[in-house]
Order: sequence, then structure tokens, then C-alpha cells
Amino acid sequence: MAPPPVLAADALLSLLVPLTQVIIGVLVVAAVVVSVHRLVQRGPTRMGGAMLLIGGALVCVAVLSYLVQSF
Repeated sequence: MAPPPVLAADALLSLLVPLTQVIIGVLVVAAVVVSVHRLVQRGPTRMGGAMLLIGGALVCVAVLSYLVQSF
């Protein structure tokens, strides 16, 4: 039984997947930085709820990235 032929499209896709993950990661970090900056401007009264919200968002992103990589 011969192995299936290697397609150029598969090689291109395998090169682009890490690039898309880096782009998504940079956008997530930028969104977190902007939201933390706005949070600091509002003052310490809203820090507790906002930190819970940011922590929950980071956990959700981590779980989603784990699930996507497992497929």
C-alpha cells in the first residue's frame, strides 16, 4: 500500500496555522492591554469585578485554544 501523495496545499496550510495563532494571540493581548488601561482609569472601585471578568475571559480563551488544538 503506497502512502498518499503530499499536496502543496497541505504544506501551505501547515505553514499558515502557526501564523494565525500568533495573530490571534497578539490581538487578544492587545484587547487585554486596552481593557486594563481603561480599567485603571476608572479607579479601584471597579477592580474586583473587572479582574474576575478578565480572569474568566482568560480561562475561556485557554480552554478554547486547548480544545481547538486537540482536534
